[in-house]
Amino acid sequence: MVEGFHDIRFPTNISLGSRGGPERRTQIVSLTSGHERRVAQWAASRRRYNAGYGIRCGADIDAVIAFFEAREGRRYAFRWRDPFDFQSAPTGTGVSMTDQPLGVGDGTTTTFALHKTYASGGISHDRAITLPVAGTVLVAQDGAAVLPPAISIDHGTGLVAFAIPPAQGAVLTAGFAFDVPVRFDTDVLEVSLEPGGGTIPQIPLVEVRS
Repeated sequence: MVEGFHDIRFPTNISLGSRGGPERRTQIVSLTSGHERRVAQWAASRRRYNAGYGIRCGADIDAVIAFFEAREGRRYAFRWRDPFDFQSAPTGTGVSMTDQPLGVGDGTTTTFALHKTYASGGISHDRAITLPVAGTVLVAQDGAAVLPPAISIDHGTGLVAFAIPPAQGAVLTAGFAFDVPVRFDTDVLEVSLEPGGGTIPQIPLVEVRS
């Protein structure tokens, strides 16, 4: 779990109206020949959001101000429901225990980390999932469901622990819903009062890493 973390989710009804997505950091070096070199400065993407688009009424403003004050602005991170990418399964389908690879047994290892694989054109990227949602994690070994107490889930790290090490060559898979660890990316909320209600145009959030 990330340092300085409150295990509470930002109001979901507001996050559903937000905008945002993954950000990467790439250095572009232009050569005198006209060619260029591209160097990835981050091994993984980092997500940014603006929750201001989700404000619909005065009650939403009250909820955001209270949440902001309780988190002390940028000080404490929290859970965020990404409306665009929040589960192991493709959009519009339900989570299943075979959605994502979890690992392969070696007869010794008992702990495996949840992750989500993004694939396109034969290239894939694995994203670590550290905040699975309680009650949503499904695990299978060679296609057969594995249930507690045979497994335990750490919902603050995304680690799945098997009571007995999976056998050599056993194929492990998992399905889950998940949250993103984020913090406010500002120490100031600017509330604008307008006829019939009000807005908070900018509620910037940024993903945090452990």
